[in-house]
Amino acid sequence: MIDESEFRRVIGHFATGVCVVTSCRDDGEACGLTVSAVSSVSLDPTLVLACVDLKSDTHAWLKAAGYFAVNVLEEGRGETLARRFASGGAEEKFRGTAWRAERTGAPVLDDALAWMDCRVTAELPGGDHTIFIGEVLAADAREGTPLLYYRGGYGRFES
Repeated sequence: MIDESEFRRVIGHFATGVCVVTSCRDDGEACGLTVSAVSSVSLDPTLVLACVDLKSDTHAWLKAAGYFAVNVLEEGRGETLARRFASGGAEEKFRGTAWRAERTGAPVLDDALAWMDCRVTAELPGGDHTIFIGEVLAADAREGTPLLYYRGGYGRFES
């Protein structure tokens, strides 16, 4: 088996998009975290997956809520949001960030380049993460340039 530091070095060469996955706590307060492990799974039904660290403060709330939104971040302000949602408490993460509840009640960030509102259909163990599979119930996107993550840093796509 490959050691953790070598795996991080190698997998870091795979550029990914950057998303904030959001849900709500049982008291109705918004919660969320930065995630790069998001992928489409199926077109029929429309399914996506998001991998969430078991130690994340959002993990238990997402599991209890049974729904989540994937907010795809845009270059520019997206890096600030990615860094904020990667650390700090729930109140700090949403401070000064405009959002609205979508169909499931999941928070959708106004600054998201694209978003998907999902109902959890399955949870799978994935080592130190849970793989949440969600059926996309509503979604939208606008023109813009996505924020990318590559080798430990943020960047942009240029055609």
